[in-house]
This record gives sequence, C-alpha cells and structure tokens, in this order.
Amino acid sequence: LKPTDGLVRGASVSDTGAPISVPVGDVTKGHVFDVSGNILNKKPDETITVSERWPIHRNPPAFDQLESKTQMFETGIKVIDLLTPYVQGGKIGLFGGAGVGKTVLIQEMIQRVAQNHGGVSVFAGVGERTREGNDLIGEMAEAGVLEKTALVFGQMDEQPGTRLRVPLTALTMAEYFRDVQNQDVLLFIDNIFRFTQAGSEVSTLLGRMPSAVGYQPNLADEMGSLQERITSTRGHSITSLQAIYVPADDYTDPAPATTFAHLDATTELSRDIASKGIYPAVDPLSSTSRILDPRYVGQAHYDCANRVKAILQRNKELQDIIALIGIDELGEEDKTTVNRARKIEQFLGQNFYVAEKFTGRPGSYVPADETIE
Repeated sequence: LKPTDGLVRGASVSDTGAPISVPVGDVTKGHVFDVSGNILNKKPDETITVSERWPIHRNPPAFDQLESKTQMFETGIKVIDLLTPYVQGGKIGLFGGAGVGKTVLIQEMIQRVAQNHGGVSVFAGVGERTREGNDLIGEMAEAGVLEKTALVFGQMDEQPGTRLRVPLTALTMAEYFRDVQNQDVLLFIDNIFRFTQAGSEVSTLLGRMPSAVGYQPNLADEMGSLQERITSTRGHSITSLQAIYVPADDYTDPAPATTFAHLDATTELSRDIASKGIYPAVDPLSSTSRILDPRYVGQAHYDCANRVKAILQRNKELQDIIALIGIDELGEEDKTTVNRARKIEQFLGQNFYVAEKFTGRPGSYVPADETIE
C-alpha cells in the first residue's frame, strides 16, 4: 500500500489487529482521502473530528435486503435518456478507448447530479492522472458541489495495492450514507480498468500463474467482490457510474468483458462519432440498457428509441454503398433515411456544462420527455 523504500530486514512492525478502516459519515463530505482514510486537503486551521470508522472489507447486503430498481434516472443528456436510459440504483459502464471522453462524461454527470438531483456523491479516482484529479476538485469547488461529495484518490503513481483498494474505500463511505443515513448515493469510479490492472500487478508480485492475456487468475472473483456490494437495498440505493478503459478498443479483452456481466446499462463511446465532432460521442447502436422496455419507460419512449435505432442502423448499412457509388445513386427512400440519420446524429450531440470554458457554448439540460417529442 505504501512505497517500500527503506524497508529492511529487522525493521520493527506494528500489528494493528484490524483491517484498514476509514472515516464515514458527514465528515467525509468536501474532503479528499487516500486509501487509508487520511485527509489530503485539510486546511492548516481546520479541526476534523472523526466519530466513526468502518473497515473497507465488508460483506454485500443479504439477499432478503436487496431490491431491484426499474426507475429511470434522468440525466438531461439526450442520447443517454433516449437510447440507453440509466437505472436509479443500477450500475452503469462508460466504455471507450483513450481520449474519447469517458472522464469528461463522468465530470459532467457529477455536476448534473449535484444541480438537479441533490443527494450525496462519492468519487473514486483509481489509477488515473493526478492532473485530472486536481482539475476535478477545482471544478467541483467552483460549481459549489464539493461540499456534497467525498473523494478518494489512488492515482497512477501509487503502489498497486493502493490502486486495488481505493474503490473499496470509496464504496465503504457510500455504504454508510445508504445504510445509516438512508440516502440515495451516487458512486463514480474512474477507472475500473486500472482496478483490474492493479490486481494483475499484485497477482504477479504474489507469484500466481497468470491466465488469459496475462490477467490474474481470480479476475472474476475480484470484480465480483467489488460489484456485488454496489447495489440497492430495501431502504435506499447506490447508483454507480464506472468509466472503463478498453485497451486498443478491443471489447473482447478480459478486463472490460468481465465488467459487462455486472452492468444494468452500458454507454459505449465511439472514436468514429468523436471524429465527426459530435459529443458526447455515444454509439447509439452499441450502447444498451436493461430498462429500455415499454414496461419501464413507456410505449412512446420505447417506440421512438426503436425507430431512431432502425434509421441509424440502415444508415450504417448504406455507408459502404455510398463510398462505392455515391449518395446520388441511392433510391429516394434510402436518401431520405441517410438525411434523417445525419439530422438525428447532430440532434443527439449536446453542449456540456464542464466544457463551457473550452467551447464558449453554454451547457444544456434537456428533459427526457422533450427529447422524445
């Protein structure tokens, strides 16, 4: 968990007699923690009293305490609300390669949740850039949402043991808000792939025989022990948004493939859509949601989403023909489909609040009903 510089044979070792335990409750709001629960942004004149600590290794809720949720979690982002609606109390994965906008989308969601939903958020920075973490804290302070958020960081320069445990520290804080304070919590994890990567490093250090593509043999077990704790109980829920880096854009890689099984909704970010200048670069044909069903979102929403997907799918099929013979050689019906698809793609693009200072264009919140109309 810490650097081993200066560690020598014969050095004295103290046994705490307990697992890692971290502060929980209101004291965590507005503060940044490391994996051990030490506060990293404490002001010199600030006095902080920690009244309760919880161990980070905990059992998931019992079966009789679980409650499946089907209520839609409105984000105000058109492409998400229409085609891959999020579940309140569900697990959502943001998949994509390097530089397609996973972290920006997570930052945007943090701001939207704080402004439109209230409640408390917990952010886990797992193995990502220190600069991004610093920018995130600054942006949250400016937006006035830092006081409702607990942040836990184990950045990419930290030891693999730290990066492997940071999600558990953040999850423990979220569980306290859910189980003791009876609040609906949002848990943001950036990036789940780095959690898997840290597990692989630890596994190698322990001398375990690697499995497929060099990953640890207990990859599914490690992922399950984290994901099974992120759930909704009869009282309240933890809704989690997890950024998942896809190495070399290969979705069959064991790291993203193992995560798929645990998710209620997947948002796939596409390099092709980003290259058209459309943001968020969500691929509407590859993204999925468990509640895109007339029983949960209503018949009008379901029919609209299916019609949009059908137009986009037909447009995708026509692209090879257009590349060979040109759009003018298509039939009138196909020309209409292509024009509609282009308009839909532009419509599904949207300005973000967190990108205002870069683009000069104000962010927008579009209710789901308005998007469907």
